[in-house]
Amino acid sequence: MEGFMISEIAKRVRDILSMFVLAIFSKVIGTKPYSRRSAPAEPESEANECLSWRLAVEANNMPGWSTVPLHCLSHVETYMMGGQYDQDVNYIVEQIESYVSQVVLKGDGRDAWILDIDDTCISNLFYYKDKNYGCDPFDPGGFVAWVMKGECPAIPAVLGLFTKLVEGGFKVFLLTGRDQQTLAPATIANLHNQGFIGYHRVIFRNQSFKGKSAVVFKSEVRKQLVEEGYRIWGNVGDQWTDLQGECLGNRTFKIPNPMYCVP
Repeated sequence: MEGFMISEIAKRVRDILSMFVLAIFSKVIGTKPYSRRSAPAEPESEANECLSWRLAVEANNMPGWSTVPLHCLSHVETYMMGGQYDQDVNYIVEQIESYVSQVVLKGDGRDAWILDIDDTCISNLFYYKDKNYGCDPFDPGGFVAWVMKGECPAIPAVLGLFTKLVEGGFKVFLLTGRDQQTLAPATIANLHNQGFIGYHRVIFRNQSFKGKSAVVFKSEVRKQLVEEGYRIWGNVGDQWTDLQGECLGNRTFKIPNPMYCVP
């Protein structure tokens, strides 16, 4: 009996010493005793980096960026397809409509509003889905082929805004960098079949603006409208180049777009 007790005491002393040594060792290496090893931090770190990248893009702190970083493909896909993009657009449109409700129109037919077309009125999301959500380099021929199909769906919140603007008495101008000579018929048909009816004018890029930047092209168009006597109350686009330059209007509003950048 005495031998058994001595054996048990010795065993317990060994256990205590083992725990003591393990605790000291764990403190040195920064882990807890008997805890499961943490998963690598890379996925969370990568997700945070891509969130920061998207914020930098939307804040125009990365002008002229060319493609979405490949490691951010999943992040952009989740943002665009998982509901957050729709929620963001809806929220922005709510802010626009709040502003619209405060505008007092002159009633002389010269109260204007400008809307960009691509990824402002109608969406190219399904096209960019096949381009890895902007990770692939821009494909001019492929994009033209997509536009010619006329299958861009309306962005619901912006369609609702468009309808309210038209019914409210604004002269709505749809301003796009799409080429007039090749893409005008398909674009107009696409707009009509998605419910964009009642606008004052659709303005395309024509030959006189060939080779000029988006900022120069859209500035010249807005300047011409102002010279015609229009008051631009609002200007909405998904690209910063829609909202830069001259004669921007009384207010500008940016629709999010992390898939591509028009310089």
